[in-house]
Amino acid sequence: MSTVYFGTIVHSLSQTELEIVEAAVGVDSEGTIVFVEHNTAADEAAKKHGWAEGEYSVVAPVDQATSFFFPGFVDTHIHASQYPNVGLFGKTTLLDWLNTYTFPLESSFKDPAVAKSIYSRVIARTLGHGTSTAAYYATVHVEGTSILADLALEAGQRAFIGRCCMDANSPDYYCDESLEAAQDATRAVIAHVRKIDPAFETVSPILTPRFAISCSRELMAWLGQVAAEEHLPVQTHISENKLEIETTLKLHPYADSYAGVYDTFGLLTNRTILAHAVHLSDDERDLVAKRGCGVAHCPASNSALTSGETRVKWLLDAGVKVGLGTDVSGGFTPSILHTARQALLVSRHLAMKGEETHKLSIDEVLYLSTLGGAEVCGLDSKVGNFVVGKKWDAQLVALDNKNSPVDIFDWERGKHEDLVAKWLFNGDDRNLTKFWINGRLVAGTEF
Repeated sequence: MSTVYFGTIVHSLSQTELEIVEAAVGVDSEGTIVFVEHNTAADEAAKKHGWAEGEYSVVAPVDQATSFFFPGFVDTHIHASQYPNVGLFGKTTLLDWLNTYTFPLESSFKDPAVAKSIYSRVIARTLGHGTSTAAYYATVHVEGTSILADLALEAGQRAFIGRCCMDANSPDYYCDESLEAAQDATRAVIAHVRKIDPAFETVSPILTPRFAISCSRELMAWLGQVAAEEHLPVQTHISENKLEIETTLKLHPYADSYAGVYDTFGLLTNRTILAHAVHLSDDERDLVAKRGCGVAHCPASNSALTSGETRVKWLLDAGVKVGLGTDVSGGFTPSILHTARQALLVSRHLAMKGEETHKLSIDEVLYLSTLGGAEVCGLDSKVGNFVVGKKWDAQLVALDNKNSPVDIFDWERGKHEDLVAKWLFNGDDRNLTKFWINGRLVAGTEF
């Protein structure tokens, strides 16, 4: 049955324009938005579009004055396999942290039971925080990575599933044993995803060279070739940490920059997601923009690991696509809402250093969390806001519900611009009452 969703909708029309309006949104049985009528009652909108009584249902929040519909969040960078380690940083920075905490945990995913247990929980948790689309890093293991794809498809979460490629400078106990082993394993994961979702409608493989340090030149060259031949997306890390950059350039002296390493092997494409990009040079930024790559901004992780502060406005001003990433477990939360809050605060720290132009607005960080992330993932024609022809990926946010962390006062009721700001700074998963992906109810406190 088709559905008319009636209430206040809040969504990004562009980087700087957040639309807040009462509307009736008609969604067909396939989960596609077929009409959006502003300031029009649900039944009136349905009748206008030829929907007869009894052919549709109506969904509306109980308290219109303190609730709104908001698009599903897009997490452009999350390590599903690292979820048990959220909040564990010790006294390390990036490279030490990988060896101390990350690689030992990821190596345990050779046991399919471990993979199923952890991946089930991370998908449930991200859905509970309103994440409709996630670009997941898995591990080197084929069976475990395939399990992640199966679970995401079953749950209805849009997901990019990446088997980590790492055949160089990696621990002996956790790596691809050879170039050929990495190639065979990557092909196996692609084949599995194609088997369970042939059109990659919900779940898609994504080529995942972990980062330049852990990949041989031959492996990166092969991945670049596969990306071109099979039109597959790519995800990797870039310029997260200064020591990482120094090490990369020592290993790849033929390149004039970190971005240049990837570009040499055809890994910078309009379907490439580059995580972090904290320390890019002007020339690297211009190269990334020219190639059409997207950047996954991970403010919580960059602060927790003292990696640095990404200059998001500087990237956007050059035409680089930018979305948000939780970077679990470098990031300490699977919540994109919390990550948006962190992005806003990091931008203010940059502004306090003397560059006011670095400051991001509430409208801008909410754009990064939805439409901006969709652009990074190449899904902006399909999701990211409430536009006719796109899919109904939507959260029903209620701020005055039971156990809400947000206190709403009588004079704030109905003032949705203020309520959205309070939600950004104070809200959490307790405010997510219902959550749909592709028109299917998948999570929420009333699920």
